[in-house]
Amino acid sequence: MTLEVKNLVKVFDNKKVLNNISFKVESGQTLGVVGFSGSGKSTLLKIISGILPKDEGEIIYPKESDIAMAFQYSALFDFLNVYDNISFPLVERRDLRGKYTKEEISKIVSEKLKMVGLEGIEDKFPSELSGGMQKRVGFARAIVTNPQIILYDEPTAGLDPVTSTMIEDYIVQLKKELNASCVVVTHQLSTIKRAVDYVIMLYQGNIVFNGSVAELLQGRNEYARQFVSASIQGPMNIATK
Repeated sequence: MTLEVKNLVKVFDNKKVLNNISFKVESGQTLGVVGFSGSGKSTLLKIISGILPKDEGEIIYPKESDIAMAFQYSALFDFLNVYDNISFPLVERRDLRGKYTKEEISKIVSEKLKMVGLEGIEDKFPSELSGGMQKRVGFARAIVTNPQIILYDEPTAGLDPVTSTMIEDYIVQLKKELNASCVVVTHQLSTIKRAVDYVIMLYQGNIVFNGSVAELLQGRNEYARQFVSASIQGPMNIATK
């Protein structure tokens, strides 16, 4: 199954946040999307997921495909326990409502928690979990419908290096187990190195680099070189106002 973005345009206040963006992600592949803050990365995910409308272009994937999004700060409902958070799409989504029995839902929730290494915590509330555990519960909720497309928005944001490595490993594992097309927005080189197959870089609404992780790290492209070296000097200017 292929996710294809063709000639995507998004305009806010007469400014093109995304300018003619195109790429493909095959089944079992993970695309990393990098760039400075404000370069349109999260906007791209929101358009693919249907949260935001596009102004021009196409998002192409089979109609029966399910799209999941793992948000930057897990976005768990703090008033619901882990079980109710994960089962929420199965219970409340209009197209899934009534499809599963309580026993089936319980089994699915247990399976998804096992996939992210968190067995037996169904009764806990988000406030009782560490940041890394909350992220993994967010992953379990995202994959509860066995999506063919998974979108991750800054999955390691705010986490320590060891927990970040664990999250990166789960991104790889879930891609393989679900054979999903995945898109990961990140600033972290560790996430790029461990969890993605190839990379696009956005700057001022345009793709300024498109290539493999190795090509990004080699820095032959001037935009890639500035990003990898974290240099102030280069073709990309950091907005100060």
